[in-house]
Amino acid sequence: MRVYEELFIVKPDAPEEEVDAYIGQLKELITNGKGTVEKADRWGTRKLAYRVQKYNEGLYVLFQFSSSPELVKEIERRMRVTDMVIKFITVRIDEKTKKIEKRKKQRDKRAARRPPPPPMAAPSLPAAPAMPAPGAPVTAAPGVPDAAATAAAPETKTAAETKAAAETQES
Repeated sequence: MRVYEELFIVKPDAPEEEVDAYIGQLKELITNGKGTVEKADRWGTRKLAYRVQKYNEGLYVLFQFSSSPELVKEIERRMRVTDMVIKFITVRIDEKTKKIEKRKKQRDKRAARRPPPPPMAAPSLPAAPAMPAPGAPVTAAPGVPDAAATAAAPETKTAAETKAAAETQES
């Protein structure tokens, strides 16, 4: 059995009861023809890309089913003679799934032949300065005043600093 999608457009002014009855007829036709209906979706009324039989919009219905090719011919014949159907298309989708599966197998084979990529190391953060152990002497980098040492030492000013501070206060 092959898998098909049938998309058809019904006139927008068709009564809901008639559309439901027609969908029921199609389901019954497929099941009586030894097929199975996987999905039957009503997409609702949508605007058409161009005018079809003097209509600018239509009710879209999608069927996904599996059946024999003879049954598809009968469904298409009924679509042609039904007045409320203004457009339809039937697409065989099992070929597409076969192609996708074949490509996937080829891709898996190629991936199996390739060596595995080297393990990625976690991104490293910039090195933070280590915290000194309590009670250890604190040393500063050359040319940088040590904040801890200046805080711990008593503040002493030289004579030149005292004179400069006094001059700034006078002005």
